[in-house]
Amino acid sequence: MSDTKAPPGEGETGVAAIQRYTVVDDFGVLVNPLIVEGRIHGGIVQGAGQILIEDARYDASGQLLSGSFMDYAMPRADDFPSFGISFLNVPCTTNVLGIKGAGEAGTVGALGATMNAVLDALSPLGIATLDMPATPQRLWAAIQKAKRC
Repeated sequence: MSDTKAPPGEGETGVAAIQRYTVVDDFGVLVNPLIVEGRIHGGIVQGAGQILIEDARYDASGQLLSGSFMDYAMPRADDFPSFGISFLNVPCTTNVLGIKGAGEAGTVGALGATMNAVLDALSPLGIATLDMPATPQRLWAAIQKAKRC
């Protein structure tokens, strides 16, 4: 679950900020909980970053305009709060270690949770859909359009 709101004083800029993010998952027996938590942290940042700031842009001829990290926004640690991570692990019964994969669990959940949180924050303005990424420019434009209607 994630809560996305504009930071105080930035409500008119289109800048979204994640105020809180909580995840609960089942990975069976955790051989190394620290590694699993690290995978979840990285996955959340990857998924939420894809929703909020990462934007591959092309010109009319198909030339990539955001081909370097100078032009392509990447999520940073200061873009996120501390994450609440909990495990409700049930050992797997199909292998002797009782383990399950962690894989892309953080990323997959972050995509839907973050976009739904953005739309929930915009719902008082009557905004029900928004193309991703929900960049500040797109959010600002959607907010301005909603205010005109």
